Amino acid sequence: MGYPHCCTVLLIVLLALQQSAGFWLFDVFPSNFKTQNKVPNNSTPPVLIVPGTAGNQLEAKIDKPSRVHWMCYKKTDDFFTLWIDLNMFMPIGIDCWIDNIRIVYNRTTRKSSNSAGVSVRVPGFGQTYTVEFLDKNKLSGYFNNMVTHLVNMGYVRNEAVRAAPYDFRVAPNEQEEYFARLKKLVEDMYEQYQQPLYLLGHSMGSNYVLYFLYQQTQAWKDQYIKGFISLGAPWGGAVKTLRVLASGENLGIPLVSNIKIREQQRMTTTNPWMLPFEEAWPADHVFISTPSFNYTRQDYQRFFKDIDFEDGWFMWEDTRNLTAGLPPPGVEIYCFYGVGLPTPVTYIYDDQFPNADPIDYVYADGDDTVDSLSMGLCKRWIGKQAQPVHVKEFRSMPHMEIVLNRKVINVVQSILEGRYGEEDSTFHETDERPIDSPVMQDQAQPDQPPKSTL
Repeated sequence: MGYPHCCTVLLIVLLALQQSAGFWLFDVFPSNFKTQNKVPNNSTPPVLIVPGTAGNQLEAKIDKPSRVHWMCYKKTDDFFTLWIDLNMFMPIGIDCWIDNIRIVYNRTTRKSSNSAGVSVRVPGFGQTYTVEFLDKNKLSGYFNNMVTHLVNMGYVRNEAVRAAPYDFRVAPNEQEEYFARLKKLVEDMYEQYQQPLYLLGHSMGSNYVLYFLYQQTQAWKDQYIKGFISLGAPWGGAVKTLRVLASGENLGIPLVSNIKIREQQRMTTTNPWMLPFEEAWPADHVFISTPSFNYTRQDYQRFFKDIDFEDGWFMWEDTRNLTAGLPPPGVEIYCFYGVGLPTPVTYIYDDQFPNADPIDYVYADGDDTVDSLSMGLCKRWIGKQAQPVHVKEFRSMPHMEIVLNRKVINVVQSILEGRYGEEDSTFHETDERPIDSPVMQDQAQPDQPPKSTL
């Protein structure tokens, strides 16, 4: 592909993505924060970022026994960008990409592996570049605004602020090596700065952090973790996952159908893990409605059979109890999420299910991607652990914008500087609703779920 044509493709894809309704757990935004020359500040606690699903770069190297299309590479001499190279979303490129990024699940061993002849690695562990931008051309910004703001506070990239990217295709039950590296990175940062650090997670990254904290002793957490800042965490899973697995969602990618992208979305173990948890929803709430059957959380096995993806049932069984019961994390936590936006909690299909898009939706409160019932489950920790629990709801804050929004980033700064809760210009009652322990323990229980109209 010639350079001019390549740039044209990238521009078309970028513009289309920015006009899309939104990505599953990330979107494409240009960075609007500029780095200023600041003297490094070692007084504020170090920060370690854990991104959401699809929130960091992946690379692959291939030597495959066969290929799905004659235009696909069969072998490469070195690693290349697997996620995200915007050129891969062209009609032919999508088939090559799906075959490279997919995982293969073994029902006997209950383990997943890469496609035959494909090696996948996560670049930049301990560095921020892989979460600041998701592509090498720096068109798809993610944590860049946040990191740039921290640098302007006096943080140093890859030293006082670092990131722990991971293979987001694979659920925590198969991530022993990652969590060992994460623990060592925490300890190394503690030793370097001689003070505990903040873990900052977005979306499913917060679920990863929660699982990680459950594996540590209280003594370890007391020594190494200053606090846990969570942004838009689907503590109780996400209803949207059911639609993604059933009929796919093209994430706003132009020229790619929902059914085509569904092939890749079913080839992860993290999507089944994120099915709605029983902690968030009553047993009779209908998530998927079709002319022949209404699917609740009691019908997951039938759901996977009916959509012809029975591996998904085994993946869900493997992961359903990773954070069972959602006990408190055992560290001070700042649980922030968006509310006030219509968020689908029921998808209605016609008789073409699952091979056609939903024809209607039932909405409830949320951040346009995850419902507030799931994100608000952190309220149950108020008064249930020795460490403080802070909950703040940001009015009309979309799921992705919470990482990019200047107001949210200013609140994060106030935490790092020990000023959280002080009256300042970052708080306006119409925009944010704080729920802090212990003064609102009685009022801080999750609202009742919406009554199904089905």
